[in-house]
Amino acid sequence: MAFEGLSEKLNGVFKKLKGKGVLTESDINEAMREVRLALLEADVNYKVVKEFIANVKEKALGEDVLKSLTPGQQVVKIVNDELTALLGGSNSKLTYSPSGFTTILMVGLQGTGKTTTCGKLAAWLTKQGKKPMLAACDVQRPAAIDQLEIVGGQVGVPVFSDRSCKDPADIAVRAKQEAERKGLNVLIVDTAGRLHVDEALMDELKRVKKEVKPHEILLVVDAMTGQDAVTAASAFNEAMGVDGIIITKLDGDTRGGAALSVKSVTGKPIKFMGLGEKLDALEPFHPDRMASRILGMGDVLSLVERAQQAFDEEKAAELEKKLAKNKFDLDDFMDQMGQVKKMGGLGKILDMIPGAAGKVSEDQLDKGEKEFRSMQAVYDSMTKEERKKPELLNASRRKRIAAGAGVTVTVVNKLISNFEQTRKMMKQMNDPKFMKKLQRGRFKF
Repeated sequence: MAFEGLSEKLNGVFKKLKGKGVLTESDINEAMREVRLALLEADVNYKVVKEFIANVKEKALGEDVLKSLTPGQQVVKIVNDELTALLGGSNSKLTYSPSGFTTILMVGLQGTGKTTTCGKLAAWLTKQGKKPMLAACDVQRPAAIDQLEIVGGQVGVPVFSDRSCKDPADIAVRAKQEAERKGLNVLIVDTAGRLHVDEALMDELKRVKKEVKPHEILLVVDAMTGQDAVTAASAFNEAMGVDGIIITKLDGDTRGGAALSVKSVTGKPIKFMGLGEKLDALEPFHPDRMASRILGMGDVLSLVERAQQAFDEEKAAELEKKLAKNKFDLDDFMDQMGQVKKMGGLGKILDMIPGAAGKVSEDQLDKGEKEFRSMQAVYDSMTKEERKKPELLNASRRKRIAAGAGVTVTVVNKLISNFEQTRKMMKQMNDPKFMKKLQRGRFKF
């Protein structure tokens, strides 16, 4: 989980501060020493840490903070504000051409996940109502063309390629012409990478840039490489003049130093972050929301957005009718479980709920995932009639289902118990008196 170690350490520091009614300069200095160590251990650039601590300390030692009724909370707010500023301040959006056709040039070192990210970006743009095309301009690595074509097929986006041509600039120009001819409005150009920054790579990218005149140059960096990602970002920015950064594999980097350093070092905003291998696992980067997550305050706005993306209006209307008739069945129950999976699983949801982030261990999350898979196996072993009428599930049926799912009868019983509890809760929520009970704090599940 991104920033897991840093979040845990910072929350430990702030817990001590909040526990004190009065803060002294000595308290602030000690807290800042711990914050400094936490940031350095998270692989944040040393100069960035030094400047960050200086800014926080200057504001935290102000008279308004030390003499306030809640000095500990005031310090946390200052840290939150400074973290937000460090990460970029506000969400930086893609720039689209006023003429209607936009070209995005994707650059980066080999192994950062650039080609897959091209597909993820195409999928995201499609959801925004755009009509993108992918251009396979990595002529150095033959497998890159195959990979882009597979990714394009998976997200339903056309791919322009020419295996006989070894000039990426020429391919990019013809791809742009083809996209415009087909009435598409965004071209995403996938380019070659190297294991390190070199002159030949930069010359090739500069030629592509000159020919297609991109409206956005997006640099893809791998969060797992830590400060190497920041060094690469600086080199690409100096040579190419990048417009924004996409950080990949952020879900696999528990430290997060690259994300906390790259904006400050390069001056370029993080525009997107990759949080998984699936082709829908690309999200716009919101500095304020990420700062809130790091400090254990959750990220309710992102949670709501994910829920909206997973939300199926037709199914919701159908479920509402069923609830009105008290006909909530196992099909509905498993569909609700599926909505949670669509939102990224329990771990990612908890990470966005204020106060819940970091409170559940990886072992507990793994256990929850295994239980879900067992529930799915039990459900798959049932007949259609049993799913519609769970009351039919007597002892012999449960034994048969357990054998078919490869689990014990206890697992079957647990699924039925969870279903019954959920049905009871759904029934109560459908009761017109529920909101009154809720407001009075007298409801009971």
